Amino acid sequence: MAVTVQRAGPADLGLAAALLAEYYEEIRVVHRDDPQAVDALLSGQSGWMWIARATGSPAGCVVLRPLTLEEPALECKRLYVRSQHRGRRIASALMDVLEQFARELGASWVYLDTKDDLGPAIALYTARGYERCERYNDNSQATIFFRKNLKPAAAAKG
Repeated sequence: MAVTVQRAGPADLGLAAALLAEYYEEIRVVHRDDPQAVDALLSGQSGWMWIARATGSPAGCVVLRPLTLEEPALECKRLYVRSQHRGRRIASALMDVLEQFARELGASWVYLDTKDDLGPAIALYTARGYERCERYNDNSQATIFFRKNLKPAAAAKG
């Protein structure tokens, strides 16, 4: 199965909105991006979004947003893979692209939050080197907070 991940743009508004709506419903998100916020993501004004396709069919998405902290950091949001495409490493492909883009932007860290009932997501983040950290945002639905150092170990020590 061929998986591709591409950065979403304004022409992808309908698909992006549909994937985000599925995500919101599946994990019961209370605070949802309105159409203007999604449009700002797709134009690169408030972050970035990628869409994964499996053999041409839309399979999932992920969002990266700026994060205001002392160190150069970004936040991973809205990682979602449609149920019929799970178990095919699509979430990993999305995270690979997100983390590479964050490195290219010069970020030292990627942060994310999740809920303790999302076991597969927690396992994915842990396997990718994300470590638990203190709460860094005011997301009332989040119960677990992670971050990953994007700098190589030698550079991180220097």
